[in-house]
Amino acid sequence: MSYLIALAFVGILGALASALYFMMKDGTKGKPKTNHMAKALAFRVGFSVALFLCVLLAYKLGYIQPKGLPLG
Repeated sequence: MSYLIALAFVGILGALASALYFMMKDGTKGKPKTNHMAKALAFRVGFSVALFLCVLLAYKLGYIQPKGLPLG
């Protein structure tokens, strides 16, 4: 389960990096602006929500358990 979560975080960071790239490169040197940045950010938000729902579902089904902080 931890590998799946780590892979999802890498995907989220990749979408954020591609949005940064499109923000810096679109509309320069006479090229028209595109909506690639908005699509990358929408993908990131959707992927983040899906990750949250998967973690919540895994908790409800018992695949992951809270560890908590040790007392004392």
